[in-house]
Amino acid sequence: MDDFVRNKLIEWQLNELEERFEANKITEESLFCLTENDITELIPLVGPRARFRCRLEQLKNEQNKRQETPEFSAQASLPRSSKGKRQSDLHGESSERQPPTKRQRDSAKETRILSEVKDIMKEVKDHINDKEQLGAFIKNKISDLETDKRELVGVFGRTGAGKSSLINAIINEMNLLPTGTISACTTVMIKVEANTSSSKYEAQIEFIKKEEWDDELWSLKTLKEADDDYWDLDEKLSALYGEERKDKSPETLMEPKYFKNIPEFLESTKKSLECETAQELFQRLRMYTKQEDGPKQEDGKRAQQWFWPLVKCVTVRVPNNDLLQHVTLVDLPGNGDRNKSRNEMWKQIVGDCSTVWIVAEITRAASETEAWEILKSGLIGNGGQCQQIHFICTKSDPADDRVTKNKKAKEKVMNEFHTLNKTLSEQFSDKDFEVFTVSAQEVLKRKRVKEDDNEIPKLQDILQNLNECHSETDIYVNGAYGILSLIEGARGRNEGVGKADGVCKVLEKNMTEQLDQVKKALEKAIKDFEQCLTEGVKNSQTSEEKLKTFLDCDENTIVFKQLQAVVRKNGIHKPKNGEEINLNTMLASCLTDSIDKNFRKTFPNDVKGRYFDGVISRFSLDTKPLLPENLDVKLQLIFLQTEEERIKAKLNKIILKKKKIIYNSLTETIVKSMQKGYDDAKKISGKDALENMRNTLETHVSSNRNMYEDAKKTMLEKMDKLKTTICKELKETMEHSIKLSFKADVCPLPDVSKHLKTVQRYHDEV
Repeated sequence: MDDFVRNKLIEWQLNELEERFEANKITEESLFCLTENDITELIPLVGPRARFRCRLEQLKNEQNKRQETPEFSAQASLPRSSKGKRQSDLHGESSERQPPTKRQRDSAKETRILSEVKDIMKEVKDHINDKEQLGAFIKNKISDLETDKRELVGVFGRTGAGKSSLINAIINEMNLLPTGTISACTTVMIKVEANTSSSKYEAQIEFIKKEEWDDELWSLKTLKEADDDYWDLDEKLSALYGEERKDKSPETLMEPKYFKNIPEFLESTKKSLECETAQELFQRLRMYTKQEDGPKQEDGKRAQQWFWPLVKCVTVRVPNNDLLQHVTLVDLPGNGDRNKSRNEMWKQIVGDCSTVWIVAEITRAASETEAWEILKSGLIGNGGQCQQIHFICTKSDPADDRVTKNKKAKEKVMNEFHTLNKTLSEQFSDKDFEVFTVSAQEVLKRKRVKEDDNEIPKLQDILQNLNECHSETDIYVNGAYGILSLIEGARGRNEGVGKADGVCKVLEKNMTEQLDQVKKALEKAIKDFEQCLTEGVKNSQTSEEKLKTFLDCDENTIVFKQLQAVVRKNGIHKPKNGEEINLNTMLASCLTDSIDKNFRKTFPNDVKGRYFDGVISRFSLDTKPLLPENLDVKLQLIFLQTEEERIKAKLNKIILKKKKIIYNSLTETIVKSMQKGYDDAKKISGKDALENMRNTLETHVSSNRNMYEDAKKTMLEKMDKLKTTICKELKETMEHSIKLSFKADVCPLPDVSKHLKTVQRYHDEV
């Protein structure tokens, strides 16, 4: 059996057939020549045989399509190709099927290794008695090996910029995400990830709570036709109810008859769809994801409901796609949503994106206001975890001078970025920002792609690199190696060995010294932030001047409606045309500006997590120098090395999450302090309402200047809690690991010597 056949069996999740195929010498050539009788004899069980027959038929169909369309045959395998192969195919080499590329072989090899090591650890776990302290400890460690770390790539851009088409082209699925004109656009958040459990195209639809929809229905009574929110909500009602929305009470519109096709909404459960093809899923998803006019019946009434107003999020799972193994692409519509839960999810996702793609049409990329707003929002800067920003100019259609046009577009975008970045106090470095020019349609129409003209392949490489940076195999095998070392070391440990006691004392001493270094670094960071925030509180007048400038606009109907919308939404309003107005961040800017530079230094968004000047990354029990003279406890020391890596990885995750909460606490404290001012302003109406609303807000701010000091205090308290958490996790984890490695009573443990050799070999390989 050759690599091609082995890789296909792994890809089709038919690993159990490897031995039979090996014994029967099935090669790539003979695979395509198998008859029905051959398959029946080769695979006696009906279930696996049916799955194999189906996959083989699909493979043959793909081969036929590639032969019929040789120009695009290289593109058809882009997501599962190495950079080297793609380059040669794109420049016109033979489109006949090639042997598996190095990246394919590596991916298949890692999948096989991970599967085998997981089987080993499951077997070991089943043979460990957890009645004893050491046994329970080992079982917990094996359970902790399971992780599902995914990188989020947020895709932003105005309606019609081509986000859905871009995603379809990059993952090589022509009809996966709904695409359309400006009048038929994606309106809900769509996550796209790999389906690792089946070969189907699946979607899971999460709805907003029915109580939230009820609140939106009632809110229409308080809105006026001049308000943007009125027409946004009316658009939602029209999609769901059609003409029946008119002259109906909110109670009537909540009747079950309107939701008979989506009982999951009333039951507060998720709806699942499963399809054989992307095209089928595409059609079934349209009513849940797109804003468009439905078909009309002869009487003029609409023939179909559109459920997107009730959808919170859709997760689409794609089978057999290497680019999505550890990556989730998120198609994010607009800048948030009027619905509270959709808006909160939107902000959460934005803050969790490690990579951000800003999408704009190439003809207007540099001047596209909406495209740049995400950078100004603060959600991907210190308030998020973004490590790289890619500005993608779409619709770079073929032309004689396309390369020149692309170059000019890139220059304009970079100039705009530099201008904006200065206003953001150099929040992003040039290495964080890159510009690409692409034509999704060129790929989707199966045309030949030259990477210099169309940079879709470069974006695919970026996704591939994200996958490789977070290989589950590396993490799992490293942890398994450490645990098996501990088990084997414990089995061979002699009671009362004085040398082990000496090693234990050295390790405890090293741990104490290292913890002291960590604690000092954290305390210094807190002190530095305190000094910055003290200066920020002194500069609070600058924030209040920004507020006054906004409030003192010329009196007219538009300004009045705008201010009404701002106070109605507790300080935040996104006009239909224009930049978001956020009085809370305006008031908090004196504090956030004071710490921004120091915050980026303390909590960098890089993948290696060099927080607090790298003191946590440097934490070590210094076990390596102990190994040569203490071979009798070598296995325990190996376990402690892997434990160090595990706890540091865990702390990096904790810090990444907490640092966003710490930074955002400054604005959140201001929001709480301003709430009464907004509530009072909401009640104002009648003559001189605009002036009275202005006075109310200004008076509230001037009488609540202690809110800046409160925000400072809250942030420092959260920093202190983070310090306590870090020191406690490090101390307790390593202290407990040392104790159980050297001092715990030895309990009956399985012989894992053969497993240890196998996993050590895989550990060295990966």
